[in-house]
Amino acid sequence: MASLGANPRRTPQGPGPEAASSGFPSPAPVPSPREAEEEEVEEEEELAEIHLCVLWNSGYLGIAYYDTSDSTIHFMPDAPDHESLKLLQRVLDEINPQSVVTSAKQDENMTRFLGKLASQEHREPKRPEIIFLPSVDFGLEISKQRLLSGNYSFIPDSMTATEKILFLSSIIPFDCLLTVRALGGLLKFLGRRRIGVELEDYNVSVPILGFKKFMLTHLVNIDQDTYSVLQIFKSESHPSVYKVASGLKEGLSLFGILNRCRCKWGEKLLRLWFTRPTHDLGELNSRLDVIQFFLLPQNLDMAQMLHRLLGHIKNVPLILKRMKLSHTKVSDWQVLYKTVYSALGLRDACRSLPQSIQLFRDIAQEFSDDLHHIASLIGKVVDFEGSLAENRFTVLPNIDPEIDEKKRRLMGLPNFLTEVARKELENLDSRIPSCSVIYIPLIGFLLSIPRLPSMVEASDFEINGLDFMFLSEEKLHYRSARTKELDALLGDLHCEIRDQETLLMYQLQCQVLARAAVLTRVLDLASRLDVLLALASAARDYGYSRPRYSPQVLGVRIQNGRHPLMELCARTFVPNSTECGGDKGRVKVITGPNSSGKSIYLKQVAKAVNNATAQSLVLIDEFGKGTNTVDGLALLAAVLRHWLARGPTCPHIFVATNFLSLVQLQLLPRGPLVQYLTMETCEDGNDLVFFYQVCEGVAKASHASHTAAQAGLPDKLVARGKEVSDLIRSGKPIKPVKDLLKKNQMENCQTLVDKFMKLDLEDPNLDLNVFMSQEVLPAATSIL
Repeated sequence: MASLGANPRRTPQGPGPEAASSGFPSPAPVPSPREAEEEEVEEEEELAEIHLCVLWNSGYLGIAYYDTSDSTIHFMPDAPDHESLKLLQRVLDEINPQSVVTSAKQDENMTRFLGKLASQEHREPKRPEIIFLPSVDFGLEISKQRLLSGNYSFIPDSMTATEKILFLSSIIPFDCLLTVRALGGLLKFLGRRRIGVELEDYNVSVPILGFKKFMLTHLVNIDQDTYSVLQIFKSESHPSVYKVASGLKEGLSLFGILNRCRCKWGEKLLRLWFTRPTHDLGELNSRLDVIQFFLLPQNLDMAQMLHRLLGHIKNVPLILKRMKLSHTKVSDWQVLYKTVYSALGLRDACRSLPQSIQLFRDIAQEFSDDLHHIASLIGKVVDFEGSLAENRFTVLPNIDPEIDEKKRRLMGLPNFLTEVARKELENLDSRIPSCSVIYIPLIGFLLSIPRLPSMVEASDFEINGLDFMFLSEEKLHYRSARTKELDALLGDLHCEIRDQETLLMYQLQCQVLARAAVLTRVLDLASRLDVLLALASAARDYGYSRPRYSPQVLGVRIQNGRHPLMELCARTFVPNSTECGGDKGRVKVITGPNSSGKSIYLKQVAKAVNNATAQSLVLIDEFGKGTNTVDGLALLAAVLRHWLARGPTCPHIFVATNFLSLVQLQLLPRGPLVQYLTMETCEDGNDLVFFYQVCEGVAKASHASHTAAQAGLPDKLVARGKEVSDLIRSGKPIKPVKDLLKKNQMENCQTLVDKFMKLDLEDPNLDLNVFMSQEVLPAATSIL
């Protein structure tokens, strides 16, 4: 509100501090930009029909499909995917489904994706049919019920209901909620369409001959337990009291030590690479080329400069979404401006780098002049200082002459209204000491006078020639002939300026949204560069070497491998080499004392192999822990013999165990597939020295007493444990230590039992809590 007034001496005042602003209507939502051209799909005829069911929620995909060629349901456990649903597109390209089934309740990303999919006229053999089922058909509980109650030919009729549930639980990942819901929706669709049994009697159900896990061919399948055990990810509660409810922070993990990304999208991509590791040699070598380039000493300055630029790459998709809804904030324009100019800096830098590296070539070519156009438009139109001051979008001078003229008139209002107030005061009653002419957006110009003591009732507010409007803060506001004339002459300047600037903002948004494709590509390539720079920085600091991949080498060879986390925590770390391939030593049984490094050896092997080969890797540690020794040993031997029976197709297996009987009793068949390793140790008197070095051979003893002593257990306790172990090994009875028995322990026990036996448990007045607190708990100190 702009205001003018007169002092008690009836002289006009200047503008007052009461200026206020009101809202203005937003323009209609911006239409979505045109989608990018569809990707070409390979012309590949499918003999069988495939019906796919998909759900997408909170960045994760649940996928299941039915293949009529083998009457099998395939499923992919919940997998993270980008908002552009690239993983889903890969699935569609690979299986080419006849129909795609999903919930009728979907978000904008899935709706746009399916619409794009349905419009693929060129898709061969033909585009899939999009089928929407009610969201209730995808409910979690009803989906579980459909899965568990299904009639499956591969489940014997002799199985009980409980056995059937346990059997299906071993096949279907019921902890993957989206996958379970997708399976339930698929079963509903199959039953409704009666796929393959259209001409059969209604009591004949769709044949389902099995459930199989489906994984894309170029991805390595790693379950969640492996991620946890190998400490690839490790979430911890945030120490800040202000962030307790907001989530977790990354603890000591492989992801944690490698995550040096400068932008959130880079961090997100790094996590995606970890959760979806690839064995595509072309992709792996493309990444390694970039890392190796930035590891060269002469490229360190360039890496640091690029890293600084990447810090200004912000959440562009969120800004574009707000633009579509016309919810853009002042800060969004600032962030977009910095992001675009930083992207131009990245482009210029990458043009000076070797174009033989794919990423540099992509950035140099795909960061087009559209970026410069966007930056130029924003820089020439948006008045950042004025926008921050008024907390709304404002434009710079010389953009729109009409807006400039109205702003000049608005700036000249204070002097003009002072003169108007002086003339109004001359026509007012002499009892009125002062007045002011004010401007209120959406209301217009008003005459404001102070409330006189004689003005008590509403009728007292009436003044000839003035129209009373309202009373506020002991001031009366009126419309006069002059204020009405001002409304007609000047109009609602403030709102007119806002409306015109909002229209310009809308036009600018359209210009930006028309170039949304290049902005999206900027985010993809910048996040990729950010991840590779982060990995290069970690490789430089930790002394990592580039792995070499070869499709001709079946297996893995690691020279002086190091555990990336343990070497940061241990005072000294002993590297170990590993070779696993061909038909020899595919099953490695590692024995040795506790704390000698068996588990660490397994983990460092896993981290290398899972990223180097598509061959299966099985790590077994602490097998049989918590079970009877004989049962655990028998199960371990049975599992290993099962794999060894496969011969040359046996997976690569590393077993760390304390079951020395596995070797002593010769429970595994002899042959080149089995190799026995141990952790090298040396006895120095009563001490056991660990070398943490893997060597050929078998441990002769578990050395549990030495390990217990090193862990800090009392000497008496260690001696007693060794004594009991010797008695068990020799088959002699174990007698309790007399010093540990209290003289009256048995008497106290008998007394307590007698008191309990005298209780009348049917007595309604009996209070067992009183008995526990008054009898049992006091006696416990003398019994235990």
